[in-house]
Amino acid sequence: MELRHETTGTIHLGDNLPILRRLPAASVDLVYLDPPFNTGATRRYIRLKTTASEDGDRRGFGERRYTTVSVGSVAYDDLFDDYLAFLEPRLRQVHRLLAPSGSLYLHLDQREVHYVKVLLDGIFGRANFLNEIIWAYDYGGRSKKRWPAKHDTILVYVKDPNRYWFDYEAIERIPYLAPGLVGAAKAARGKTVTDCWWQTIVPTNGGERTGYP
Repeated sequence: MELRHETTGTIHLGDNLPILRRLPAASVDLVYLDPPFNTGATRRYIRLKTTASEDGDRRGFGERRYTTVSVGSVAYDDLFDDYLAFLEPRLRQVHRLLAPSGSLYLHLDQREVHYVKVLLDGIFGRANFLNEIIWAYDYGGRSKKRWPAKHDTILVYVKDPNRYWFDYEAIERIPYLAPGLVGAAKAARGKTVTDCWWQTIVPTNGGERTGYP
């Protein structure tokens, strides 16, 4: 596959490893990876097609209306004989592609995150580990045999700990739990989000869910 290296507005659809290998080094500022979690289950997704429609049930940019219809489904077995062997070449390519100011956000769950953390320490260096973000939610069923698993983990690594980009002022602020204890000015401004995020999962029938790809 031959790739054109446009700087903006390009979407590449396919296995990311051959695509990553063809992109130029130090050309990417931010990478977010949400790989299969190695759950051992068969995953099935409904493929949707969205088209403009005056009577559409969804609203997009500029209040334009769209309608979404199912065009089939895709299934895959979320089971890997060697999960780290699957991830490692992709993570090495990510490290190569990141600019000195670049960052990686890697989304995993409790099954593999501890092993992948060690792998990333080897690729990026332990000094380049920036954050472990806990994404907590309350969606889905609850086990009666153990503590219900209700969080995922996002590991954050940077290419250069002295040059990475982090815009503190641009972070969305949230209300204080006890605004009366911090003063009117602070209460009005709100506090910055910590490394523990409470954000529900979009339900399967949610309007935000596009079905991509």
